Amino acid sequence: MKNFSELLFNAKLDKSLKNGGKYPFFIIAGPCVIESQNMALEHADLIKTICSKLQIPFIFKSSYDKANRTSVKSFRGPGIKQGLQILKKVKQQIKIPVITDIHTADEVSVAKQVVDIIQIPALLSRQTDILIAAAKSKKIVNIKKGQFMAPLDMENAVNKIKSMGNNKIIITERGTTFGYNNLVSDMRSIPIMHSFGYPIVFDATHSVQLPGAGKGKSLGQREFVETLSLSSIAAGANALFLEVHLNPDKAKCDGPNMLAVKNLEKLLKKAKKIWEIVNV
Repeated sequence: MKNFSELLFNAKLDKSLKNGGKYPFFIIAGPCVIESQNMALEHADLIKTICSKLQIPFIFKSSYDKANRTSVKSFRGPGIKQGLQILKKVKQQIKIPVITDIHTADEVSVAKQVVDIIQIPALLSRQTDILIAAAKSKKIVNIKKGQFMAPLDMENAVNKIKSMGNNKIIITERGTTFGYNNLVSDMRSIPIMHSFGYPIVFDATHSVQLPGAGKGKSLGQREFVETLSLSSIAAGANALFLEVHLNPDKAKCDGPNMLAVKNLEKLLKKAKKIWEIVNV
């Protein structure tokens, strides 16, 4: 992960590159939640193979706890202790950096021992204590923009991280609440948030969610993942956040909006071509 961090935050490339283009194109990808150790290892290995073929830096994502599920009956994951053990196994065996979301300030001290990037969930992106704790870890911090926030509002979240002397920041756009049970992705947010000076990631799978539309669970429109992914890269996004699964229809969490692994390579080929055009 050290090499990736240096690549991401100390790139000395052509300053004429547009839209934050000094940063490399990369992806954050993996199943929504850790369902088992074997499942996590299998998915990490498959995604790494695809990304290695396309020469795209890859960070494995999966959650040890989905603490903001719609229903109390929803599957949340193995919990922080077992989940971090699995992520450590993925990191060591597959030899890739890992990221996961935390839900309280206290979780940071435990998670930082394993993960390379600490992720702030969108619904917690205004929580000062969590942001400060993440910043103090000295890890890269990925802040997901709240569905209820305007792009310019994210500068306040960024400044909370910076106030602790941590400038290793990633910002992720994941759609904005649009009426009931729907999200809309406004691509203007990407150049707006680029003005803060950090890499912008577009979460293409959560952006197609239909929150709470399934009577106790979220539905989704995965058929629009590719459209939004490519649009975001054209708008200047540096990276994609994609939740992928071998069989999304049988996933224990967020299946309706996840991308099938079999469709990942095709999407990334197109995205990389567009990124190269935008950043000439």
